[in-house]
Amino acid sequence: MKKIIFSLCMAFGMALSAHAQCGINNTAFKSGESLEYDLYFNWQFIWVKVGTAQMDTKTTKFEGKEAWKSYLITRGNSKLDKYFTMRDTLLSYCNPNLSPLYFRKGAREGKSYYVDEIWYSYPGGNCQLKKHRITSHGDHLWTTSTYRNCIYDMMSIFLRARNFDASKFKKGQVIPMPISDAHNLSNSWLEFRGRENFKMNGTKEKFRCLVMSFYEREDGKSHELVRFYITDDQNHIPVRLDMFLSFGSAKAYLKNYKGVRSPMTSKLN
Repeated sequence: MKKIIFSLCMAFGMALSAHAQCGINNTAFKSGESLEYDLYFNWQFIWVKVGTAQMDTKTTKFEGKEAWKSYLITRGNSKLDKYFTMRDTLLSYCNPNLSPLYFRKGAREGKSYYVDEIWYSYPGGNCQLKKHRITSHGDHLWTTSTYRNCIYDMMSIFLRARNFDASKFKKGQVIPMPISDAHNLSNSWLEFRGRENFKMNGTKEKFRCLVMSFYEREDGKSHELVRFYITDDQNHIPVRLDMFLSFGSAKAYLKNYKGVRSPMTSKLN
């Protein structure tokens, strides 16, 4: 559940001039959008609500310049706290064209707390990441990496992903997804699984959705981490996420949405 947001990702990231290619025209959301989710976990074949997540996006300034600010907060409830404490806050600043500027994740998971930070710059047409991690032991680790291709984080990739033209996707299409935190760069990709109608959990609302799977390769093996359903309209809002975790299965369902940019034409009733 802590990685709810990277499940929403997709990227092409083929850059000749990284600063130009890392940006994209935003047609999916507007300032003031707010998305709320309920989180569920499977205990012995029973799905139990264990927390919530909320993502808000608005326009602001970063270092004196116009920027998008987006943050995600996930919170486990008392039922989950008995087994695993989860208090995650993710923050992202992007240029108006959605190229990333700054990322921060503060995570309390179990008995540990750590912080990841990334500052982005684009010298000589490359994508440079200045990375800072505060470990659970209080150590400060600094590294700098430079890439020819565009690199994103869990938050900025979500904003970018929502602006791709999914009408051109073909079932089985694989899309590379370069995502970094302050520790490493993931070998990950997205697979388009097709379209499907989905009825919201506990409601009569039904949406026409695009179905995606997020994969990561580790230790020579490929793992499906998340399968998610996003509205097949201009907003591209995730309405359901199925997460395959090392300690079980989890799901997230959209509970409320407000401040969306375009009509929800994917809604079937």
